[in-house]
Amino acid sequence: MKERVSILDGNTFLVCDRRGDIEPSFDFPTGLFSFDTRFLSTWLLTLDGQRLHALSIDDAQSYRTRFFLAPGEPTHYLDAKASVIRSRSIGGSFAEELTVLNHSEQEVEFTLRVDMGADFADLFEIKHERRKQGRTTPTVGHDKLRLSYRREAFCREVVISTSTRGEIDDRGMTFRIRVGPHGEWTTRLHVAAVIYGARGEDIRATLPLGGHRVAAAIHAEQDELIDRAPKLGCDCQPLAGAYRRSLNDLAALRYESITLGVRLLAAGLPWFMTLFGRDSIFTSLQVLPFLPKMVPATILMLAGLQGSRLDDFRDEEPGKILHELRYGETAGFEEQPHSPYYGSADSTALFVILLDEYERWTGDASLVRQLEPQARAALDWIDTYGDLLGTGYVWYVTRNPETGLQNQCWKDSWDSISYRDGRLPAFPRATCELQGYAYDAKLRGARLARTFWNDPAYADRLEREAAALKERFNRDFWIPEREYYALALDPEGRHVDALSSNIGHLLWSGIVDESRAARVAEHLLGPRLFSGWGVRTLADDEGRYNPIGYHVGTVWPFDNSIIAWGLWKYGFREEAGRICQSMLGASRFFDGRLPEAFAGYERDLTDYPVQYPTACSPQAWSAGTPLLLLRVMLGLEPQGEHLIIDPAVPEGMGRVELLDIPGRWGRVDALGRSRSPHDHNRGH
Repeated sequence: MKERVSILDGNTFLVCDRRGDIEPSFDFPTGLFSFDTRFLSTWLLTLDGQRLHALSIDDAQSYRTRFFLAPGEPTHYLDAKASVIRSRSIGGSFAEELTVLNHSEQEVEFTLRVDMGADFADLFEIKHERRKQGRTTPTVGHDKLRLSYRREAFCREVVISTSTRGEIDDRGMTFRIRVGPHGEWTTRLHVAAVIYGARGEDIRATLPLGGHRVAAAIHAEQDELIDRAPKLGCDCQPLAGAYRRSLNDLAALRYESITLGVRLLAAGLPWFMTLFGRDSIFTSLQVLPFLPKMVPATILMLAGLQGSRLDDFRDEEPGKILHELRYGETAGFEEQPHSPYYGSADSTALFVILLDEYERWTGDASLVRQLEPQARAALDWIDTYGDLLGTGYVWYVTRNPETGLQNQCWKDSWDSISYRDGRLPAFPRATCELQGYAYDAKLRGARLARTFWNDPAYADRLEREAAALKERFNRDFWIPEREYYALALDPEGRHVDALSSNIGHLLWSGIVDESRAARVAEHLLGPRLFSGWGVRTLADDEGRYNPIGYHVGTVWPFDNSIIAWGLWKYGFREEAGRICQSMLGASRFFDGRLPEAFAGYERDLTDYPVQYPTACSPQAWSAGTPLLLLRVMLGLEPQGEHLIIDPAVPEGMGRVELLDIPGRWGRVDALGRSRSPHDHNRGH
């Protein structure tokens, strides 16, 4: 598999190969992207007509990279008489400094060429290889190349300028240079991506942080955010490395909304650099004990875009929380329904859960009171539009069969929900974790109603409904002969009986009967689901199991963090610790950055975690995983005005110390140490 190298600064990111090159391919998409449009599809460097090869890459910082390159094949490195240093940074715009070094004793003439091109592809066009409907026009100047794209009122532009005079044509720039003995030559290229609004203004320039930022400003902003986070001291190097990398990635993934100008967390690079309801909520839950100030903007944005009408094209319904918000051409021309799109059946209940959890940590009662109408609308959605069949469960089926998502749970690929033999059930579907989220949302909504909304009658009603849902769920979803909960119910109420990681989310929600929790924990840590690196999305003896299938056998770090949290809630501290250890062990093989997903192969088979071929990296809820695992290991739980600390650090990790944990209590410290082998608490 080719290796991607990326740099990003929230709104803008660049993906290239190990040489720093960008080529217009679809099987390995690279480019300069901003707000769902690819502004560079070609950026290819040659020296005297030869492609270059990477000697080394310095990509320690998210917004800056250096490539050390030499011409010729790798076997010729020792004979290279020249090399090139390619230094680049990103901060709204993209800048690249090219330095050619002459290592010989004579003056040498070189021809340096950068092929440049912009296809202005929408991300959906890249994924599905769709042709553009508009027209691209090049304009060649004496020191710049301007490429403009227009389709009716939709206009995007990229302006490429150089600090050194060269030969500029509509496909790039050529520099014919002389470099003295052991000398060097440098030019600086600057690429500005322009998004025109309805009145012809550059929309990005109107954002609070502006369209362009220097590296020093990005560095200072990221450092400021990281400095606000609790300080970790520990004996476990994988934990220390993963924690630092997670904070760096979360800082880098923040972006400015083009509509409201607030700072939000993008879901992941390269495909999901935008707001996702479900992903943003789960990430917020993960980071809440560490960086609570990152959370309110997400809550407010989701509340502000809450569904208010019936719109089949967008899967919108009153009270529903969005799934995905896009800014590109296909959304603008309604070729895709993502402006925004509401095709998720879980984000609405999760919104209420996050609002309550946020208040429990921060004491921010004003936000809870401000968003009472939105929280009530979300709770109403659960019992109205969410309950499609009137059975008291949350079901889903898209209103838009042409472009809507088929599966609207977190496992939203087409084949993720199946019977044991691999058959796919009909729609609508009621997956098990949706019921757990609804149960939790009702209980949390009851607390908010009683404590902040002055509506005890509504609180009593929600608690009665939650209790009835729990009883009904444990009757209808439990498969007695297999002793686990069904993945889903089909439209006839029959069990969709595959064994999946979803049962771990049931523990997190609290909907599992105490008498069945131990059996659920055994399944999660048993050989069918647990690979040694983590819990697989689907058990390895199911019909659709594939260790490198997106949701049918891979291991997802975010999924495992929620499962660990659920095990902890039911008292299974050792089992939760095993997942923490496996995730942190895997992170060592990814330089501390857990990817979106990795293969479900047995640990003994591969000896290292095998990355899923097209996994996002960094991805927000994977970056949040080490943070939530820390919360689990230290047993952090808000209770009134206090933070309960009840550590259970897994064997071999030694000391784990987290200082200055923020919350309604001010800032407190937590310390935990590994337990001895005979001191396990195995839960209920």
